[in-house]
Amino acid sequence: MLVHLAIGDAYGAGFEYADPDFVAAHNTVRGYVQNPGLSGLRPGRYTDDTQMTIAIAEMLLSGASWTPANLAEQFVRTFHRDQRVGYASNFYDLLCEVSDGTELLRRIRPHSDKSGAAMRAGPIGLLPTASEVVQHAEVQARITHDTPLGIEAAQAAALAVHYCHFELGPLADAGRWIDQKLGSADRWSEPWSGPVGAQGWMSVRAALTALSSNTSLTEILHTCVAFCGDVDTVATVALAAASRSSQVVDDLPAALRAGLENDQFGRDFLHTLDARLLAWAENR
Repeated sequence: MLVHLAIGDAYGAGFEYADPDFVAAHNTVRGYVQNPGLSGLRPGRYTDDTQMTIAIAEMLLSGASWTPANLAEQFVRTFHRDQRVGYASNFYDLLCEVSDGTELLRRIRPHSDKSGAAMRAGPIGLLPTASEVVQHAEVQARITHDTPLGIEAAQAAALAVHYCHFELGPLADAGRWIDQKLGSADRWSEPWSGPVGAQGWMSVRAALTALSSNTSLTEILHTCVAFCGDVDTVATVALAAASRSSQVVDDLPAALRAGLENDQFGRDFLHTLDARLLAWAENR
C-alpha cells in the first residue's frame, strides 16, 4: 500500500495545480514529469502526503497510545529526519521551528478543512473494525484539521482503505457504504467532476470517483490526475485504497516503480514498512 500511494503521490505531484493543457498533454502514466510550477520538486519524489502517511504507519506499528501528544511527536520526528518540500508553507515553517510534539500542539492553529488529515489516513483503514477506523482517524485529524469536514474527509479516506482491504463489496458501492458509516447524505457517493480544490472533502470524493469507475491502478491514477487541481492528494488517497482491493489490477508501469525515489526513505524503505504494516494488520 505505501509504495503504491507514494507512486500516486509522486506522479500526481508532477501535475498538481498545473495548467489543464499541460495535464492533458503529459498525463500518460508512462513516467514521472517535472511540474512546471514546482521546480524544487524533482520527478519521482514524493511529497508531504506520503511522509505524513509514513508517520501514521509508524505510529500504528509502535503500539504507543493513540493520543494527540504521541501523534504530534511522531509528525515532528518524521519531518525532521527527512525535511522535504510539499507541505503548506505555514505548516512547513512551523514544523521547521518546533522541536517536539508538545511545542507543535501548543503553537498550531488546527482549524483547517484542507486535505492534510485525509491524505495521511490510509493506514488507519487496516484496523479491524470500522468504528476503530473512524475513531483513530478523528483523533489524528483534530491535531491539524479540527473542523467537521476536515475530520470527516480523514475518516472517509481511511474507511475507503478499510472497505477495500476487507473486501466489503463492489468498488462502485464504496462511497455509499462510507456515507452509511458516517451518516452523511450522499456526500461520498456523489461523483466528482472538474478541478479539485484544496479542501479535503474534494480530494477524497474525487478519489472515490476514480476508484469506483475503473478496474486497474493505471486507469485510476490517470483518472485522478485528469481532474486537475490538487491531484497528488487525490492519487494518494485513491491508490492507498485501490492497492488493497482484489478487484483492481495492479498494472502500474515498471517505469513508475523504478523511477520512485530510493534514498534512505524511498522505495526500499517503503517496501519494508509496507510488509511490517500488513503483517501487523493480519495479527490484529
